[in-house]
Amino acid sequence: MFQAPAHARRKYFSAALSPDLKKRHGTNTFPVKAGDAVRVMRGDRQGFEGKVTRVDRQDFRVFVEGVSRQKVDGTTIQIPVHPSKVMITNLDLDDKWRREALKKRSAVSEETRLSAAEIAEEDDMKEDREQQLKPKPEKTKSARKRETKKAPAKTTSEKAKTPRKTAKPKRKRARKAKADKGAE
Repeated sequence: MFQAPAHARRKYFSAALSPDLKKRHGTNTFPVKAGDAVRVMRGDRQGFEGKVTRVDRQDFRVFVEGVSRQKVDGTTIQIPVHPSKVMITNLDLDDKWRREALKKRSAVSEETRLSAAEIAEEDDMKEDREQQLKPKPEKTKSARKRETKKAPAKTTSEKAKTPRKTAKPKRKRARKAKADKGAE
């Protein structure tokens, strides 16, 4: 993403359209451009509305009028906002290429639209497939322990009779033996 050329970076600047724009143009998202009116939907500046003044393709941020803060020295600076955190409320359609792109998107969406019955039928089929393909969850260690029957507790005499489970040899007391030899 950060090594993408400028013409590809444009697509990363797509933002959601407002509900009335979605109905009018037949698409959910569209790339943000300077001049579009947007509303900030996430973050500290949530609810602010204004025009996009600048698009920074290097840092993947847009600058919105009114979304600013004051520095310590008294100057105001604009706060950068990620394009996915804004919703376009009014499109700037002065550019003929942009108008054509919207028409292409709406034409494609009209061709691929399904009737409500077909959508419901597809959803039911997806749910059935998901149920069939859904793997059974693995049991946790504690759940497996609960399933196994608990063996009766061993008495101390039985514990003494059982051999050690580890294969480690018993530690020899070499230090004590050396100390005894040196004392003699």
